Formats: sequence, C-alpha cells, structure tokens
Amino acid sequence: MASKHSPPTFTVNSPFPKDPSESCPFQGRRQAKVLPHYGGVSFLEHTVDRNPSPLLVVWAGPFAGVLIPLALAVFIRACKAQWAYLVQFFAGFCLVANGCYIGVGSFGRIGDTGDMLAHGSPRWCLWLCGLATVPLGLYLWNGLGPHFGLGKATGEVDHRAAYASCGLLLVTLALEVAMSPR
Repeated sequence: MASKHSPPTFTVNSPFPKDPSESCPFQGRRQAKVLPHYGGVSFLEHTVDRNPSPLLVVWAGPFAGVLIPLALAVFIRACKAQWAYLVQFFAGFCLVANGCYIGVGSFGRIGDTGDMLAHGSPRWCLWLCGLATVPLGLYLWNGLGPHFGLGKATGEVDHRAAYASCGLLLVTLALEVAMSPR
C-alpha cells in the first residue's frame, strides 16, 4: 500500500510471455509501472532483472530519441523541403530535452537515469551525454528565429506551417489520451 506521500502507480501488463525463457532477447520484463510525477515528468518503472542487457534497454530510448529526429532533419534538409526548419527545430528540441533529462536527471536518479546508474553506467557518461546533445540542439536552433517571426521577419510567419504544427500537436495529444491506460 502506498504511503500518503508517494505518487499513485498504475500497473500495465506487458505483452511479453510470463516464462522468462520465452521472452524477447532485448527486454525480459513482464510488467511496467507508470509513475506520474507531480513535477510534470511521468516515467515507466520497469523490471529489468531478467534482462540480459539492461543497459542496452535503458540507453536505447535516449539514443533513439536523439538519433531518429537528427537523421530525419538531415534527410529533410538534404531534400531541400521548404518546411525543413520545422524538422530542424524538432530535432533540436529532442537533443536538448534528452540531454537535460539524462545529464541533469543523473543527480536525482530521475526516470531512466536511476536504472542507468543502478546497472553500471558511470555518472560521468550521463553528464557527457548531456554535454554532447544540449549544445548540438542549441546549434540546430541557431538562426531559426526568422522562420518563427523573430528578428527581420517582424512577426511574419508561414501560416500553413503554423496550422500544420498546431494540427500535429492536436493529433499527438489525441493519441496520448486515446492510448492512456486511464
């Protein structure tokens, strides 16, 4: 039973089989607990005890969260799409968010950083991750101001890009609400 000071938890059954010998080679967990954090960062507390590579599992999320948007930004920019700046902004955001989450999270063992440290990642690796990704994310943001109506643009923005961004945000929120266990 949870104390009056601990946040509520929600248990989510995993699609992995109950017999560990039949489990996925990358993740051996059978359950995950969604821990809503009142500060705004909810995370999964999962069991990685039966996992032969727990560090691979906990580092895969931040690496994918950085590399996929970065690769997409490079590809879209190479295609010279008119809206490439939006993808570049998103990639920069992913780099800054993941870098801060891993680097600063290491101080309080927030979310995945607790698992990373518990399974042997040195704290300096987490700091290095933050020091590598945050400046790169800021670099990607550098010079994007005029696309968002700042500086020489004097408030003028591409209305189609604004509506498309708003639409993507609404779709994302709708999917999160629809897929939420509550």
